[in-house]
Amino acid sequence: MPEPRLHVNDPQGRRVVPVDKALFTIGRRTAADLQVVSTDVSREHAEIAQDAGAYILRDRGSRYGTYVNGEQVTERPLKHGDRIRLGRTDAVELVFTLGELETSGLRQTTSDAADLGQMAAILNGLRALGSGRVLEEVLTLVMDSALDVTKADRGFIMLAAPSGELEFKTARGKGRQTLSGTSFNTSAKIPREVFQTGQSRIVGDLMDGNLAAVHEGTIAIGIRHVLCVPLRVRTPGSDESGQVIGVLYLDGRDRNALLSKATLGSLEAFATQAALAIESARLYAESAEKARIDRDLRVAADIQQAMLPDPAYDGGICDLAAVTVPCRTVGGDFYDYVDLAEHGFGFALGDVAGKGPPAALLAATVQSNFVAHAPIGVTPADTIARINKALLRRAIEARFATMFYGVVTRDSRLQYCNAGQEPPLVLKTAGEEWLETGGPVIGLLPNASYDSGTISLAPGDLVIVCSDGVTEARNVANEEFGQHRLLSTLQGLHGQRPEVVLEKLVAAVKEFSRNAPQADDITILVLRYKGTG
Repeated sequence: MPEPRLHVNDPQGRRVVPVDKALFTIGRRTAADLQVVSTDVSREHAEIAQDAGAYILRDRGSRYGTYVNGEQVTERPLKHGDRIRLGRTDAVELVFTLGELETSGLRQTTSDAADLGQMAAILNGLRALGSGRVLEEVLTLVMDSALDVTKADRGFIMLAAPSGELEFKTARGKGRQTLSGTSFNTSAKIPREVFQTGQSRIVGDLMDGNLAAVHEGTIAIGIRHVLCVPLRVRTPGSDESGQVIGVLYLDGRDRNALLSKATLGSLEAFATQAALAIESARLYAESAEKARIDRDLRVAADIQQAMLPDPAYDGGICDLAAVTVPCRTVGGDFYDYVDLAEHGFGFALGDVAGKGPPAALLAATVQSNFVAHAPIGVTPADTIARINKALLRRAIEARFATMFYGVVTRDSRLQYCNAGQEPPLVLKTAGEEWLETGGPVIGLLPNASYDSGTISLAPGDLVIVCSDGVTEARNVANEEFGQHRLLSTLQGLHGQRPEVVLEKLVAAVKEFSRNAPQADDITILVLRYKGTG
């Protein structure tokens, strides 16, 4: 009677173990007849029982399952050459034989499958360690390992792009040669089919069926046999089979190893670990890029804050307080002020269309133009016109800004120009006034004209300039803060210090929009006229 044996390949190496008991136990325990040390293997994993000349494999409630020829089983009669896998990967593989292995082909297949199992364990280890390997390195490692073990002539990996289409990533040939995409002459028909169906594909001969017409170049160089498996990972929202993120394609001249079922099963298990390693490397690269962008944005935010003047000012004829709160890391609002000596004190607030880095860059341009033109402008309207002209020299399509510029003079007047900005509010002892005189937005219209307005100020009068992020702030009921709430918040604050007024207004907007996301940059400037003293 042929002697039953298990040909074992696990992290401890390769060995042959006779099944010489009526009940042969397999597990991680030291008392097991075949001890296998692996995290995939349970303490009492499986057993082989002799019954009337047959050998029955039973799973003993293992955590990760027992498989025969790729199929999970609880009990199965064993036949010569059956492959037994313990756990999730091919890191532990047993081949059951009755007598000697009959052909060198089977031995080769078992060896290849074991090598793929070992490689899968390595890839799993890389992923578990949170490897920061570059994606290209992981792709090359996967491709070279698959080529070495399957004896294929060449292969490539295609991964899914955000659009859902397959993108060519890397191609390798025997001897660890890198092949360019143009030199890899083959049709994408098979990879697309595997990607769409999630099913592996073996082509015994490209000359058969209707494949010859689309693989003429491949056939011309003597390659006839193809093996293509999906790269699959489990992601939130995907079904139990997981999400296919790409394909691993191999082809070659030698039919035997490449087309064996043992190689296919092992390659599929290997592809699962390869997909996880690839996805891990891709996510690491995305995380590293995001961290770099976040770091750059934080630096940009620091620079933007440094470009703003001190948020508090106390001068001879007026004092002020200001704040800007971007809805992203950097914003498109700014405020600034300038001492115009005998001409008075100038202050401005601007709001660029858009958000984030593009708006921040244009805001910096508008602010720098304000600093350059405010000291030489004859009136606020003249200064705004100069800034508009400067922006149009290098106009960016669909990019513009609103801006308010006011000058408090020593003779108790406020001259101003409002270029499309939310009308500022002047809070007086006897009421209030909205400042609307000016013209259109800046940076958009070459022939725009601007007018200046003038009002008188008394000591204690407040000028409140806001970006539309204040009046258009919304609450969870989708209501706007609006001008009426702005006015209501400021009632009774005439003559108060600007810091007090600013703090009360910011608190009111924050309370109103509590639990609602901030949709726009918020910038407020509060100026109090003190008189000529």
